[in-house]
Amino acid sequence: MSEHDPKAYRRDCLKILLALLSVWFFASYGCAILFREWLDANLPTVGSAPFGFWMSQQGSIITFILLLIVYRLLMSRIDAKHGLVDEKHQNEN
Repeated sequence: MSEHDPKAYRRDCLKILLALLSVWFFASYGCAILFREWLDANLPTVGSAPFGFWMSQQGSIITFILLLIVYRLLMSRIDAKHGLVDEKHQNEN
């Protein structure tokens, strides 16, 4: 295990956070509001709903749930990288 460097840990956490927030912003605001008309016109429907409408109603929520899962996995890796994993929790990953 490496020695814990709080600044490096915080920097790694912020990189993950900013990247995932960017994806969430694009999925929820970009696809649902800014690009909705283009998505409706250029992409196939999901069920009976146009894709832009579907992204505003369901897609952004599904994206958010997937981002939560990705966040947990990436933070587990960063915690292990910086030596912040308890021995009893280390076997869970």
